[in-house]
Amino acid sequence: MQRRTILTAAVTALAAASGMANAQDTWPSKPITYVVPFGPGGTTDVLGRLVTSKAGPALGTTFVIENKPGTGGSMGTEFTSRAAPDGYTIQGGTISSHAINVSLYTRLPYDPVKNFQPITMIGSMPNVLVVRADSPFKSVQDVVAAAKSKPGSINYASSGNGTSQHLSGVFFEQKSGGKLVHVPYKSSAESLNALLSGQGADMIFENLAPALPHIKAGKLRALAVTADKRLAELPDVPTVKELGIKGLEDFTYATYTGLFGPAKMPPDVLRKLNDAMVKVVSDPARVKKFADLSADARPSTPEALAAVLDREDKVIVPLIRKLGIKAE
Repeated sequence: MQRRTILTAAVTALAAASGMANAQDTWPSKPITYVVPFGPGGTTDVLGRLVTSKAGPALGTTFVIENKPGTGGSMGTEFTSRAAPDGYTIQGGTISSHAINVSLYTRLPYDPVKNFQPITMIGSMPNVLVVRADSPFKSVQDVVAAAKSKPGSINYASSGNGTSQHLSGVFFEQKSGGKLVHVPYKSSAESLNALLSGQGADMIFENLAPALPHIKAGKLRALAVTADKRLAELPDVPTVKELGIKGLEDFTYATYTGLFGPAKMPPDVLRKLNDAMVKVVSDPARVKKFADLSADARPSTPEALAAVLDREDKVIVPLIRKLGIKAE
């Protein structure tokens, strides 16, 4: 009886292992959910749709985009952290969801390192400071002057606490010595609507992708970009640091979108995902589309994306804590 029990257990274990191996060999056999932890229309959403539209056919499946905005990207990111690590739920992660939120929230429901498997970097993008076309602010100097002479008189919108838009505003305040009022929304679309309508926002440090169409249409005025150098798409718009404003001489800020899955993904599934995504992001046609949005295509190995997280954990997180920035 003991021998029969042992044999039965061994056969069962082998069958289970064989089933897992077969599942990995046939992956993907159903649609893959791509979680965007922000609302539709933002950078993470736009870049996610750009890559999945080509990666799906390459993998022989389809991607289903699920926008799960809220709490600076934390709600959607928590959802992904709790998903089965089988490769059928992945997400676009950002500097907010995987670095900044660690400092902003005392009880983050996930660990951005332990609970996730980095897959590849997708792209990076600077922010642009925009106001309405009819705004009295014609320059960054105007904004700084008003923020100093009338503290709290300027509202700046963002797509949520802890997003790159929020942190750009916070760093701008800290470095310029002015005082702004932060008004968080759930998505870039909502914050842009608040600015365009003149209800609730005077300006935004917006990701370039969602802001650029409104700038080109003449609805928004771009005052400066947070990049190291001027952008080809906005050659007449200065960088913040080139303006020579006291305290803002070294002001730069950029966000990124990386691809993550739950921790403990099967190595073969990780490899297939990385191979497919790297090929798509490296494709000249995709690189051109990224460039049209003023985003740099940055495909990478899982290890390279993990190194980015490690660097941010050692640099950005302590900086935010030093500045005393907290979720509102």
